[in-house]
Amino acid sequence: MLYYSILKTNYNNMNKTELIDQIAKDSGISKKQANDSLDAFTSAVVSTLKKGDTVTLVGFGTFSVSNRAARNGRNPQTGATIKIKAKKVPKFKAGKDFSAKIAGGKAKK
Repeated sequence: MLYYSILKTNYNNMNKTELIDQIAKDSGISKKQANDSLDAFTSAVVSTLKKGDTVTLVGFGTFSVSNRAARNGRNPQTGATIKIKAKKVPKFKAGKDFSAKIAGGKAKK
């Protein structure tokens, strides 16, 4: 019963369209301009991370790439041991000001 109630919870997640609408509204630009800007931002972050570099937005956070080592895992259906390959994974570390704003504290100006 608890599992069912968790599934029924509405979490008000923002999707890309809603984010574009908010950016357009807050900055006074068209939705197309907001969409193009968001696409340019995400492309720039992805291409920078692919090169192995990081993207730091002071006060917001840092996007980086982390190397995950190869390891053994278990197939949940059979219980058999499987080998999981090493891979690179994207990472985001929230900045101090960003974390403070989310936690309800005051961020430095």
